[in-house]
Amino acid sequence: MERRGGLPVTAADLDLCAGEPIRIPGSIQPHGALLVLDPDSGHLLQASANAATFLGGGAQIWAARLAAATGLQPVDGYLTIADDGRALLLTGQRTAQGLILELEEAGGGADAAQRQLRRFLDRVEDIDTVAEIAAAAAAEVRVLTGFHRVLAYRFDADGHGTVIAEDGDGTLPSYLDLRFPASDIPAQARELYRVNRLRIIPDAGYSPVPIEPALSPLDGRPLDLGGCGLRSVSPIHLEYMRNMGTWSSMSVSLVVDGRLWGLVSCHHGAPRRVDPRVRATCEFLGRVVSQQIGARVRSAQSQRRIALKRIESGLLVPLARVEGLAEGLIAHPGLWMALTGAEGAAILLDGEVTSVGRVPPADAIRRLGAWLRQGREDPIFATSCLSTQLPEAGQYAENGSGVIVAAISGLHDDAIFWFRPEVVETVRWAGERSKEEPGSDGRIHPRRSFAQWKEQVRGCAIPWMDAEIESARDFRNAIVDFVLRRAEERAALTEELQRTNKELESFSYSVSHDLRAPFRHIVGYAELLRQRETALDEKSQHYLASIVDAAMAAGRLVDDLLRFSHLGRTSLHAARIDMDKLVAEVRRAVEHEHPGRDIEWRIGRLPAAWGDAGLLRQVLLNLVGNAVKYTRDRNPAVITIAGRADERETEYKVSDNGVGFDMAYVGKLFGVFQRLHRAEEFEGTGIGLALSKRIIERHGGRIDADGTLGVGATFCFALPRHR
Repeated sequence: MERRGGLPVTAADLDLCAGEPIRIPGSIQPHGALLVLDPDSGHLLQASANAATFLGGGAQIWAARLAAATGLQPVDGYLTIADDGRALLLTGQRTAQGLILELEEAGGGADAAQRQLRRFLDRVEDIDTVAEIAAAAAAEVRVLTGFHRVLAYRFDADGHGTVIAEDGDGTLPSYLDLRFPASDIPAQARELYRVNRLRIIPDAGYSPVPIEPALSPLDGRPLDLGGCGLRSVSPIHLEYMRNMGTWSSMSVSLVVDGRLWGLVSCHHGAPRRVDPRVRATCEFLGRVVSQQIGARVRSAQSQRRIALKRIESGLLVPLARVEGLAEGLIAHPGLWMALTGAEGAAILLDGEVTSVGRVPPADAIRRLGAWLRQGREDPIFATSCLSTQLPEAGQYAENGSGVIVAAISGLHDDAIFWFRPEVVETVRWAGERSKEEPGSDGRIHPRRSFAQWKEQVRGCAIPWMDAEIESARDFRNAIVDFVLRRAEERAALTEELQRTNKELESFSYSVSHDLRAPFRHIVGYAELLRQRETALDEKSQHYLASIVDAAMAAGRLVDDLLRFSHLGRTSLHAARIDMDKLVAEVRRAVEHEHPGRDIEWRIGRLPAAWGDAGLLRQVLLNLVGNAVKYTRDRNPAVITIAGRADERETEYKVSDNGVGFDMAYVGKLFGVFQRLHRAEEFEGTGIGLALSKRIIERHGGRIDADGTLGVGATFCFALPRHR
């Protein structure tokens, strides 16, 4: 039977490192000594077997000395004690089993380490990326400690670690960009790394020094050394180190927001002791690096949250204007998916699935909704590897390996889904991840090979950021609140809307009657005056013509304003539209208004649209009319109308070879009364494009423009496909 630290160890104890009692090894490493004092009396309770030899005197004598030096209180940092020309560095912690004191022999080099650290602090804040910070930390720690190889190691959500930076002298092989399985550092070991930020093993071939007596006199249990730097190491881990060709190691924990983010891991090909003061400098450096990494991670998350919050606001506003939630979401597919950075989205309401982008089949979404509602309290569920929790999801991994689900009903399966497709990834592991067979001694031994081994990983998507999951949660809360308030608000608004509509109707009548009539009178009397006064000179005739033109332009402006204001209150009567016929009708109307023009029409086969035919006719009249207007100096004028369709939308383009416009002012193009050309050059009210934009947006579509001065312009609008 093997012994570890004076305690018997069976083969079952060592078969897996993950099950080892690593907090109570019963022994320490021999590069220091350990004493346990009664926290009230200062009497010696336990000591490492090497205490008398290491301290150069009886353990009882040293216990009394240390009790007086510490006042039986925890030692925060280091206390220098001179004895026989040596300097011993002391650390202490108070536990339920007594005041545990650790002592190590101090060396030199602390001043140089402090200077090196100050230089590092001066420049680390100017480093931009996490990878660059990790690389700088690895290089700095190797300068401070002299290890052959220093790795910066980052953990993922599953506990696997990836080497993201490395600095070495070539003595040991490079592990840069390799991944180590979570089993190499089990969860309980990672927790100790989180609590104790520095761990050193000066010699992987050491003989453990037992604690005497083995059980605590205070509670009769093995001494908990979880917080001790001298704590002995699992024999399996020591064998792992030797298999790696590493005879000494040191790890500095990188803890971000209370979680173990990664490690700065140091390796040496021979036993190596690092002075405690230099180690303290490395630990402080690790804290600084952790803060810098945390700041950049939080900054990235914050920027992502801000961007997603803008998207959420842009989506909630139009949703508030529609009756049905599904209809509102599908009318804005880009915003819906962008809310979490997804490539597909779906909503399940009353058993009906409405979706956009890349999503699993509708039946699979219904089963997923039913599965998620079973025994789950949190309304938000997120995973980047769905098939690991729901095996049937492997059948649709191509479109739904990653999913965020926001439940919107406590009684039904109703929910909103966001999907990400599978990303097939080739992972380079440091050694094959295969289960080792027991050796001839009956024990499970750690793996012996660390050669690069490639594995193709399937069934997982790009992981969701915390900000994206929070965005789904915020949107879900807003939707639930919105649904609950809607009935109440609708009742309160009905009376107000009726009153407002009467005022708008009165205003419309006033504009159409009280304003349009005076303009007609101005035009009529000006014409009568011109006919009656035949003796008017040329300038007077010009004045009258200007009066007529201005009054007619004002009349057209009133008509356009009326159309623009009425549009917001006009119901959409959507149906399938034959765009070939509609464009032919618009072409005839435009040619009738511009007889004699030399126009070369290039009209392709157009896909059918879904929308309000009357309103879309107005859009085409505006766009085609503009194309004819702004090509009046071209001979021939070339006007091209084309269209295309995909699963999500139908798109139409109207292009011309006219005067074009400067793209620097494209943002003004669709505003009311915005003109990019002088009224003296081209007639118009400046409302046509604003009216077109409003019509397209009411259809849930988009419209944009592209132009070059002196070359021409292209206007493009797209409408959602009818489902």
